[in-house]
Amino acid sequence: MMKKKLRKEIIAVRMNQPDEIAAEKSSRVAEKVKGLPEFQKARLIMFYLDFRKEVATGELIKYCLENGKRVVIPITDTKNTRLIPSEIIDFPDDLTSGTWGILEPKPERVRPVEPSELDFVIVPGVSFDDRGNRLGYGGGFYDRFLRQTRPDTVFAALAFELQIRDNVWPEEHDYPVHYVITEERVIKCR
Repeated sequence: MMKKKLRKEIIAVRMNQPDEIAAEKSSRVAEKVKGLPEFQKARLIMFYLDFRKEVATGELIKYCLENGKRVVIPITDTKNTRLIPSEIIDFPDDLTSGTWGILEPKPERVRPVEPSELDFVIVPGVSFDDRGNRLGYGGGFYDRFLRQTRPDTVFAALAFELQIRDNVWPEEHDYPVHYVITEERVIKCR
């Protein structure tokens, strides 16, 4: 019950941010991500595509493509409750509206990538604590997916400071991230 209440509360606060404030904060988050040594050396990076006023990822995706990094985004396979990572080459032209209205690769532009190939994964979520625990949207897609990556793959959650809480009630199956990056700070979690 606590998780449902927190999820609802955080989404409402996030959605109430004016667009220009959310965009400015997202740019500040992006600059902090670019400064991470693990991000700088990563060659293959998976991003979520922002939805419902999450921290925007478009600026970082463009930056990566312009700087010789390979970019992957998830396709949500609801039938098999899994994420399928797919490389994008032409942003945003490779994309179309997909599951839940979130952008995904067009069917003719799906280029699957093995999770074990990923160097860095940008993870979405509703709320986070400073230990790297995340409260997702309730489907467990990322918790299952992150377990398929290499042990040295780095996970970073992007969040607005308003999404950080002391407790997000992690459960045993929840998979924590290495970093939580907000407009104000970089929290190294593990």
